[in-house]
Amino acid sequence: MPSPAINPPLTTGRATLERHHWHILFASLFGRFFDGYETFILFVSLTPALRDILPAGQMAHAAEYAGIIFAATMTGRSIGGMASGVLADYIGRKRTMLWSYLIYTISTLLTGFVDHWGWLAITRLATGMALGGGLGLGATLIAESWPEGMRAKGQSWMQSAFGVGGVLANMLWFFLEPITGDAGWRWPYFLGALPGVFLLAYTKRNVPESERFLAKRQKRQQMRSRAATDMPEQDNADQKIMRQFTMVALFRQPELRSPLIKCMIMSFGTIVSYWAVSTWIPAYVESVTRAGGHTSVHWGSLAGAAFALGAIPGYLAASYLADSIIGRRGMLAFYFSGSVLSTFAVYLWASEPWSLMIATFIHGFYTQGQFVWFAIYPPELFPTAVRGSALSTIFNVSRFVSILGPLFAGVLITRLGGYSVTASLFGLLYLVALAVVPFSPETRGKPLPN
Repeated sequence: MPSPAINPPLTTGRATLERHHWHILFASLFGRFFDGYETFILFVSLTPALRDILPAGQMAHAAEYAGIIFAATMTGRSIGGMASGVLADYIGRKRTMLWSYLIYTISTLLTGFVDHWGWLAITRLATGMALGGGLGLGATLIAESWPEGMRAKGQSWMQSAFGVGGVLANMLWFFLEPITGDAGWRWPYFLGALPGVFLLAYTKRNVPESERFLAKRQKRQQMRSRAATDMPEQDNADQKIMRQFTMVALFRQPELRSPLIKCMIMSFGTIVSYWAVSTWIPAYVESVTRAGGHTSVHWGSLAGAAFALGAIPGYLAASYLADSIIGRRGMLAFYFSGSVLSTFAVYLWASEPWSLMIATFIHGFYTQGQFVWFAIYPPELFPTAVRGSALSTIFNVSRFVSILGPLFAGVLITRLGGYSVTASLFGLLYLVALAVVPFSPETRGKPLPN
């Protein structure tokens, strides 16, 4: 039986959120929550996991195995993100989301049973593929269903769940490790898989398919049935897009190619800078505080927590900025410029433990908070027929590139003699993203392209 459809309000003014809006938000929000949980639980549990499953003679290669597992996870996220966006444009937003949550539940459960680093890499690859499309799928459903005046806030609330998941993962391992030791690394994955069953059932029962998608699918089917008699040269712009494979249309149609390239440049600045700069914060803070004789507290771990906590208000603030007088472009400029300055604050200006904690909190606000723009801005630039594919391309092409960011940064840290200069150089990539903003269209208050 087909899913009930959404009839999205397209008028501005006082927005009314109905039950199906909240169902869509909760399903998307919990998807991002588990994405954040899985991301950070891997960070904190991977070293104990390798100590537990590797024979003593292989521990010398633990860093190498960890690099492979991280690379497998990031590769899976990139592949899954690209594939889910295309699938969402053809088989539906809801159906793709259901497959994503099913694979996530199975692969996360299996992670808790592995006893070899190779199997751990495979299960993390599968989990990455499952969660890779979470942002794009949730953002597309919210954009196509929520009232225009509430769209940005829905996207912001959804993305904030990523930060909450990360904080919970850190807290869980903080309390679990002293009790279980290294062998307890399996329990966070078992605990992560169980709610996945509920999320799968909740989404299947309560989340309606996008009416915009259903209308476009019906139009595609009608065009396919008339293919023998239609004259493609007489197609309007919308029909030209729908006749082509979505990924081809994005690069072939000028009205799609221009915003796509601009968003991809901004995405490059956001994602590559994030992975090349922010991943070193715990190690950098630990080195600075130890050099200053502050060894009574694990300042590196506290810096990681401050960074994760700063993300939550950063996510929530984005919607209010985007809906304010500064609009979407002002929001982008605010986060990109703040990310440059906060990078300098962490790596060049702060030197005492508490000034470093404040700086990393602010850095988390800007560098993680800005990820909301992927959910708020691109859906408002592309029509329904290619929206899922556009979001997946913008976000995940940079993900592929970002795999190299920490590798190059690691080499430069060694060659340039420390973290500060390397992080500051990579932080300048935010200026590349900032330079694109004046040439990008403002979408605040405009109806969603259909």
